[in-house]
Amino acid sequence: MNILTGKGREIRIGMMVILAIGLLFFGLNYLKGVNIFSPTNYYIAIYKNVDGLVPSNAVYIKGFKVGQVDKIKYDFSRDSSFMVYISINKDLKLPKGTHIELADAGLMGGKQINLVLGSPSQTYYNSGDIIESTVPLTLMQTLRSGLLPNLEKVVPKLDSLITTLNAVAANPAIGKSLSSLEHTTANLDQTSAQLKVLMSKDVPQILTKVNTMADNFTAVSGNLRKVDFAATIASINQTLANLQTATGKLTSKDGTLGLLLNDKQLYVNLSNMTNNVNELMVDLKANPKRYVHFSVWGGKK
Repeated sequence: MNILTGKGREIRIGMMVILAIGLLFFGLNYLKGVNIFSPTNYYIAIYKNVDGLVPSNAVYIKGFKVGQVDKIKYDFSRDSSFMVYISINKDLKLPKGTHIELADAGLMGGKQINLVLGSPSQTYYNSGDIIESTVPLTLMQTLRSGLLPNLEKVVPKLDSLITTLNAVAANPAIGKSLSSLEHTTANLDQTSAQLKVLMSKDVPQILTKVNTMADNFTAVSGNLRKVDFAATIASINQTLANLQTATGKLTSKDGTLGLLLNDKQLYVNLSNMTNNVNELMVDLKANPKRYVHFSVWGGKK
């Protein structure tokens, strides 16, 4: 019994040790993000420099985590020294043309693997295949490759521009132009002062007169509104009608004035009478005794 009891204790201790090892294994893999119950395929990428990439770094496709870096082998005797093994979900097939990209994990540093899928095709990589690897340009590399060559072209132009500016600044005409500009500024200041005086003194008076004129126009407009234009127009029409009636009577032969104005024979008679009167006056002046007799003592009639 004691022997059996001792063996049973050893068995239990052994099982506990195995269980602890299993839990430790599962826990470590869980912390690494490895799901040991999910089948995976592994692929290989070859790099000259891994830039701090370590096992357990994530593998992404379009920002979605699909696996991780399993291990990194290196052989410094070769130019491309590092072989990076990545494992991804077995259900994910990589078409031909896919490449593995070693990219920055963010502003805080670190590295990650991005899978850039190729165009859909009928052929796929098999587990264990070596896939083309790429390293995108960093920000500094982009600046060095794009900005610095342009700066090299711009610097001579800047030098020429500065030389031209120095020559322009040394030109005496610039001093004259600045003096003229200063004089113009002084004139503008004087004009501004005059405008200020005008705005403070003359403009209020002008506005007062304008307001008075506006009040007068308002009063006149009020008086005009009070005028009975209809009665005035009716009176004018009546006056015009009376004038028209009087004119008609003057032109008519029924009235005295009409007869005087329209009877030609009357005009002839009046003309003849005027002539006779003129002749009589002439004869009276020539022979007064024929018409007037004066006698102091009396005489014949």
